Amino acid sequence: MATQTSDLLAAAAPRTVAVVRQITDDQLDLPTPCRDFRVRDLLNHLYEVVVNFQGLARRSTVTWADKPDHLTAGWRDRFEAETGRLVEAWADPASEQGVSPGMGMPQQVVGGMAMLDLTVHGWDLAVATGQAYEPAPEVLPALHELTGQLATTARQMGVFAEEVPVDGTLPELDRLLGATGRDPAWSPAG
Repeated sequence: MATQTSDLLAAAAPRTVAVVRQITDDQLDLPTPCRDFRVRDLLNHLYEVVVNFQGLARRSTVTWADKPDHLTAGWRDRFEAETGRLVEAWADPASEQGVSPGMGMPQQVVGGMAMLDLTVHGWDLAVATGQAYEPAPEVLPALHELTGQLATTARQMGVFAEEVPVDGTLPELDRLLGATGRDPAWSPAG
């Protein structure tokens, strides 16, 4: 089976997996558009998101307190496999029903948050490591809507930085990045 969430995750995931696969070990200490996160830190965070949101799809209890280093032997292959499991977990129609006991918000919003992290952090990692990134176009309308719903709370919680004003005529990705507190013109050189 499939759900709207799993279809969108399936569209978004391969683009981020492709970026992750191209990151070399000598790039792990490079800065990223995420304040206080080096490439290594952001990869570990995104790995944790991919794993924990599998549990959230099943309404399992997840912990964000553990911060293991996922970048051990074979991490690129494991990231791809875990991302596939994320899509599978959200393909169960029950994953979109009701309210998340762990997050206190509708399950569809929780699934959208996984898609948002894959897309925005895919761009973060790409720009930090000198790669091109083109998001799945079909996910952008849903991500704009979700970002609008979450922005105020996400900023209060420090999940989003302050909005970066972006010209409304720029591409959808640039507008999404600005809404999440990123400068679409960011570069490692500053």
